[in-house]
Amino acid sequence: MTTGDFTSEELALQEKNLQLPTLDVKTALAIGETALRIAHERDLPIAIEIRMGGWVAFHASLPGTDASNDTWIIRKAAVVALTGHSTMYERVKAEEMGIDWHAVNHAPEDVYAVHGGGFPLIVEGVGTRGSIMITGLHQIDDHNIAVEILETYLKSTRSEN
Repeated sequence: MTTGDFTSEELALQEKNLQLPTLDVKTALAIGETALRIAHERDLPIAIEIRMGGWVAFHASLPGTDASNDTWIIRKAAVVALTGHSTMYERVKAEEMGIDWHAVNHAPEDVYAVHGGGFPLIVEGVGTRGSIMITGLHQIDDHNIAVEILETYLKSTRSEN
């Protein structure tokens, strides 16, 4: 397995626990700024993208990334847009079921990447309205950074209230 010790149940719970009260441009930029701060603090060679629907509201490419990271972001975003779930959830669920995700979803590999790092931005009571993509590290680390960014952002909004 290339997905660590994740289970689909654990990953679904992450999605449930990391729902946003709202998603607007201000929120997307704040999440992006949180991501950028964490990446700079750790000197991470990652690209970060925040999307609201199909619109790119925030993008940053840090030292150590290149144009190939943009291709990964596009492919990860396609998975989240198609399913409303994280790319890691989709990969782990497919492994648990013993299926070829791309074949079952009629989704070509050159368009869809079921590699960790794409995570849905779910608005409470509304559903998936965007996504955060992280790429540049191992897929498990990409996923974990995306989760940490959302946890950090949500914690900061709770302390403001």
